[in-house]
Amino acid sequence: MVNTLGLLVNTQKRSALDLAEKILRWGRKHKIKLALPPHEAHILGEAEVSDLAWKESVDTAIVLGGDGTFLRAARYVISHDIPLYGINVGHLGFLSCGKVENAERDLELILQQKHKIQYRKILHGVVNRGKRQKHEVYALNDLVVTKGPFARLIALNIAVSEQPLSVLHADGLIISTPTGSTAYSLSAGGPIVPPYVSCMILTPICAHTLYSRPMVLSESDTITITPEGQHREIMLTQDGQLGYELLPGDCISISIDPEKKVGIITLPENEYFTLLQEKFQWGHRTTGGIKE
Repeated sequence: MVNTLGLLVNTQKRSALDLAEKILRWGRKHKIKLALPPHEAHILGEAEVSDLAWKESVDTAIVLGGDGTFLRAARYVISHDIPLYGINVGHLGFLSCGKVENAERDLELILQQKHKIQYRKILHGVVNRGKRQKHEVYALNDLVVTKGPFARLIALNIAVSEQPLSVLHADGLIISTPTGSTAYSLSAGGPIVPPYVSCMILTPICAHTLYSRPMVLSESDTITITPEGQHREIMLTQDGQLGYELLPGDCISISIDPEKKVGIITLPENEYFTLLQEKFQWGHRTTGGIKE
């Protein structure tokens, strides 16, 4: 049962703030309890609670923004069982798939428990520098090891579950979840993998070989990446939003976290394969460039 709805809002977008104000008015009219984290509460002039109090009181969170906002929301609730429903005021909208015009109807369906929750696996990454752990990160979409701004390749020594795989000369390497298979990995030639398939996807970026291909690995595998040479402008990026400097000899271990998951709410019209058809326009025939 949903007692308290949380609102997570992209406060940089006027359209998201307008929708948040509309939902707050709807909540007051129907006596629905809505909670905002400190930043959103301050921007919207609402009662403020602490981050911890918000996470302990909210049953379900509504994310107003695009997929980037949804990824930030996923990291925000990562240690709490708070399912997320995204309403898209961005562009593509694979994660934030709800439509603005259906917002009130969708919230009513969620309150009536006429929705499903898909629990998505997330990546756990650890960067070790010598004998010291330098960073620990989690990602719903992907972790990417990539070069700096100059047009030159980096060399990455890759092992899978302690078995040597290759030394990859490329612009970088994407390790994605099935959720992230329709994001950066897809642009680099990776496969589309449904979210219920438990695996990791290893996708090279502009590899300097004719034989480099994406690989699908199991949820029990651990990928170990060690940058070689003296290249000092290598980054590890987390869901394309946060970056960490890597040095030659750093060891990055990436695996599917065995415990942490992110709950994503779906409604009947937002099922995965329906979204693929809508977002990629699969099944639409064109004649002379005009959709039939």
